[in-house]
Amino acid sequence: MWASEEWGDVPAGAMKRPPEERPLSAAPNTLLSLRNPTTWSHDSFTFWVDVKAPVGPDQRTVVKHLAFIFRLLAKKVMKKWSMTQNLTFQEQLEAGIRYFDLRVSSKPGEPGCEIYFIHGLFGHKVRDGLSDINAFLGEHPKEVVFLDFNHHYAMNEEHHRYLIAMLQEVFGPKLCKACVVEDITLDYLWENKYQVLVFYHHPSAEDCAFLWPGRKIPAPWANTTDARKLIEFLETTLSERAQYGSFHVSQAILTPRVNTVVRGLIKGLRKHLVERNLPAIMAWVEAQRPGVNGVNIVTSDFVDLVDFANTVIKLNNLLLRDRAVT
Repeated sequence: MWASEEWGDVPAGAMKRPPEERPLSAAPNTLLSLRNPTTWSHDSFTFWVDVKAPVGPDQRTVVKHLAFIFRLLAKKVMKKWSMTQNLTFQEQLEAGIRYFDLRVSSKPGEPGCEIYFIHGLFGHKVRDGLSDINAFLGEHPKEVVFLDFNHHYAMNEEHHRYLIAMLQEVFGPKLCKACVVEDITLDYLWENKYQVLVFYHHPSAEDCAFLWPGRKIPAPWANTTDARKLIEFLETTLSERAQYGSFHVSQAILTPRVNTVVRGLIKGLRKHLVERNLPAIMAWVEAQRPGVNGVNIVTSDFVDLVDFANTVIKLNNLLLRDRAVT
């Protein structure tokens, strides 16, 4: 999403846009981590969940109990509230998404160490999703993605070793070694042919050179259903963000509570909560500025409802204007 005609590839899906709406390139040695706004999809893998599989270990006991009693009916309701994206990994990449929020789990009772995406209900195998992303990167050698493995459920040390080995097997030399955040520029990534930064929120990251510790990508969570409170929270956490040493995620998402789900039981997350609050959230996004004290990564549910990626990418125009003035 950072490449332009000047530098080579324009991401798939961007070529049909007029030049002024295409993803912008960072100038040589621009600090990608601190200056370039870009887009992240929340619970990126939830475009498909398996209503026939058991309820995930990330759910409370009462939810598992209700699912056991009401079975498929309960899971169909859960599906409406577990899915936060409509687009597949390939479609999200083509739309300009480059940061992926990943929650993973084993299936308790299943033999072996297979790992699945999870958000209430199990999704695809992690290997399948990673392979889709790798295929895109192979076709677009100047594209870079961030993979944030921030929740791990029902996983012991053997499962973690299996997942880490899978990452090495799928991405190989594309994996960027953890280093000083300020050293990460597009020039640095392109020169070393790195295309993947993996953030791993588990002690296993400490022993692996290509795993970035979770503290390097803080993502403060508002945990509210109120758009006004969300925006206040985003403003506060932006003003408090570390200026050096880490990336920063602004989670522009609303989180349903039990009474929210009850009131919108049939409608689901998208129709009951996201759609009606999206205008206020997007107005906040459009008003942001890039730079050390501005937004870095912005995450959203249902990135296809509006031209979310392009809205965030356009903020980079402000950096170019600032350079032109100076």
